[in-house]
Amino acid sequence: MVMEQAKLHSVTPHLVCEGAADALAFYIKAFNAREIMRLPGKEGRLMHASIQIGDSVVMLADDFPEYGGLGPKALKGSPVTLHLSVADVDAAYAQALAAGAQSRMEPADMFWGDRYAQVTDPFGHHWSLATHIRDVSQEEMQAAMQQPMPPCE
Repeated sequence: MVMEQAKLHSVTPHLVCEGAADALAFYIKAFNAREIMRLPGKEGRLMHASIQIGDSVVMLADDFPEYGGLGPKALKGSPVTLHLSVADVDAAYAQALAAGAQSRMEPADMFWGDRYAQVTDPFGHHWSLATHIRDVSQEEMQAAMQQPMPPCE
């Protein structure tokens, strides 16, 4: 069997998850991902998988602490946020929550010209969701940055 070869961009996230097979199912439901391939390993863990979200590929694997592969749950959080450009941020936010994500920031119009929200998936990865709604000059952004932003939960 020949596996489908996905078109990779210059940077492709490779997520480590506790329960990567469940993460695949979540991303399909939450972000309309399409599974490209998966390579199950020993002990039921997922060695590697690829999904496509929009025009981008995201790679996944299970935690492999014996090789230094730890996900956000084992690390007690993640400093990384994956940014997802969507056609309708309010609908994407609602879909992610319905699939099991937790809200970090409800959709709001932001000073940089996007309608923007944030969620955390059940595996500890942070996602920002954005729809561009207007072009903003750097000067306008600089002035608007002086105003308080909505808090993350």
